[in-house]
Amino acid sequence: PVTDGSQELHSLCAQLEFLLQFDLKEKRSFFGQRKDYWDFLCQGLARCRQEHEGIHFVISLDKLKTPVGRGRAFLRYCLAAGGESLQLCLLDAESLREWYYARSPFLSPQRRAEILGSLYELDCVTFHLAL
Repeated sequence: PVTDGSQELHSLCAQLEFLLQFDLKEKRSFFGQRKDYWDFLCQGLARCRQEHEGIHFVISLDKLKTPVGRGRAFLRYCLAAGGESLQLCLLDAESLREWYYARSPFLSPQRRAEILGSLYELDCVTFHLAL
């Protein structure tokens, strides 16, 4: 199993975060706070399902104050819990166009299919992470 001390885990999380931040449109909340990929993930999952356990888990962590921190915690949760949470967010092309500029690999059907395939392959890996 992959644990917190694994160098591959740190590299994987950094790459996932890079992909999610790359060419992300700058959006602001009603109060002017900059939105990040955490907000994209929340919206994407809300469109797919009513509630998501991972979102509730991350929100319940009092120490996390920024969208980036919440996004990182959610990525780790998704790896540990398995399932298709990240994949679901990448299936809605309309949402992707709303959140990302044209250079994003998520807007290229071929690249998005490659990313989705890699994410589905991660479901076969056992992650033992401290959440």
